[in-house]
Amino acid sequence: MKKETEHTFVKLLEEHQNIVHKICRMYTYDQDSHHDLFQEITIQLWKAYPKFRGEAKFSTWMYRVALNTAITLYRKSKRKPQTQDIEQFSFKIKAEEYDDTTEQQLKIMYAAIKELNDIDKALVFLYLEGKNYSEISETLGISEVNARVKMNRVKKKLKDILSA
Repeated sequence: MKKETEHTFVKLLEEHQNIVHKICRMYTYDQDSHHDLFQEITIQLWKAYPKFRGEAKFSTWMYRVALNTAITLYRKSKRKPQTQDIEQFSFKIKAEEYDDTTEQQLKIMYAAIKELNDIDKALVFLYLEGKNYSEISETLGISEVNARVKMNRVKKKLKDILSA
């Protein structure tokens, strides 16, 4: 029975691993941290998997566990001294045809999102993933109305951050 459970879990994780990668990107600054967070989320998902009752979709449950793990580790990391991101100082050789506009816009967007509090980050992430307010409220454990109100406030915060 354990092999069957393990096989099912691995299959579901492989199907939905992009969820974890996107969360890792939101809460980390470099590739090593991304890998560490991915591994920690995977461990927490495996530990919690026996308690998964199937009342919600696996992806919704996965969002919840992954976001809670990321937020917990993010809060712990805030107690550590801040370091500089090496990408700010490294030189990159780019072909002239390469247009990095989208990449730069994504960096600006992620930088703005990183300035939000943990819950607001999760809200934006789920919104950008195309989740409806019902799914967002279920994942975050808040009412649908509260999710809508928070999202409107977060949109204003992001506009303020980006216009500064």
